[in-house]
Amino acid sequence: MIARYTLPEMGALWSEESKFRAWLRVEIEAAKAMAHYEMIPARAAAAIEKKARFDVAEINRIEKETNHDVIAFTTNVSSYIGEDAKYLHYGLTSSDVVDTALSFLLKQSAEIIDKKIDKSLKEIQKLALKHKETPCIGRTHGVLAEPMTAGLKFAVWFTELKRGRERFKAASENVSVGKLSGSVGNFANVEPKIEAYVCKRMGLKPAEVSTQVVQRDRHAQFISSIALLGSSLERFCTEIRNLQRTEIGEMYEGFAKGQKGSSSMPHKKNPITAERISGIARLLRGYAVSSMENMVLWHERDIAHSSVERIIIPDSTILIDYALHKFIELLQGLIIDEKRMLENIYFRGGIVFSQRLLLKLTDATGSREQAYKIVQNHGLAALEEGKSFRESVLVDKVVSKYLKKSEIEECFELDYYLRNVDKIFQRVFGK
Repeated sequence: MIARYTLPEMGALWSEESKFRAWLRVEIEAAKAMAHYEMIPARAAAAIEKKARFDVAEINRIEKETNHDVIAFTTNVSSYIGEDAKYLHYGLTSSDVVDTALSFLLKQSAEIIDKKIDKSLKEIQKLALKHKETPCIGRTHGVLAEPMTAGLKFAVWFTELKRGRERFKAASENVSVGKLSGSVGNFANVEPKIEAYVCKRMGLKPAEVSTQVVQRDRHAQFISSIALLGSSLERFCTEIRNLQRTEIGEMYEGFAKGQKGSSSMPHKKNPITAERISGIARLLRGYAVSSMENMVLWHERDIAHSSVERIIIPDSTILIDYALHKFIELLQGLIIDEKRMLENIYFRGGIVFSQRLLLKLTDATGSREQAYKIVQNHGLAALEEGKSFRESVLVDKVVSKYLKKSEIEECFELDYYLRNVDKIFQRVFGK
């Protein structure tokens, strides 16, 4: 991933240095396990733990000759150990090291990501509680529907991201497995107790069964859960982008001092952060597809997944980490225009109160069809001719025949539409 979208902590986790350090951790733990179970001399394991180190540049140089990254790695590490290097990588196959180390790194990346999900949830909750009773208009099909509150919008975001977090944590758990089962997963040269020892030391679980590799449905679930997180962020950001439209003007990204929105139009304030997150989500969904393609390998393993994973695994975690970081910043600087929200509710004299009037007229006339026709005529006239819906209804003699003026005016009371917000918030937040 390019530096523009890479935060330091996550970027460092996926560096070459970090990868080889994880590989070395597996090799050392395996040697210690084998010494513990008297497969190799204790002095050899001690020597490996004490002397083993690596040089990234030298590994890369050796790989150009061997065309095999793990052999290049073990060759380089062995050069530091001396005679006991013959017990390095003893009985193991490359994927024993690579896949166990990958799971180790994925678990760490998940911890970084989860902290940002938690922070995002807290910021959304703050906005929800602050704007619990801030009236705004709800929209369906992009068209004015009925009054609600801004807090309800945020409450919906909160529950969706909470579900996303639960999916992500489950996927993180499933991918946090190691394997040291050998070339085809039959433990021919290394006993299962070695695998259990190493996995425990590295905070992983042993895979119940494996081939030469850990099965890639685990990784597909992990990356798909990231794509779902990204898609939720995109949904939230798309709402902000729409509400920032000049003709709506209800919600805005913060605009820093000295910031400029356009090279040619000085008046512009654009929702650039929300748009950036939306773009990132598109990449993440593409990576999810690639991760599912990676599930299909020949027999006990081929290498078709390897080149894909070198890109999609670091990139997915780096991108969602960055997207969550920017989303938190976006929430912290979000501007809510309560006055504009109220103005939009009463557009064209409050056409959004039509259902309340419909229900009252239905009760009064005994005919929903008749009541619907009356209300629709006034609503369409307000939209198409610019009339005030409220005023035209109040002077309609047919409506007045069935409803008192006070009953008509009751239909335009905002509190009616917001009366159950407390109950919803009790269900979502317990408060």
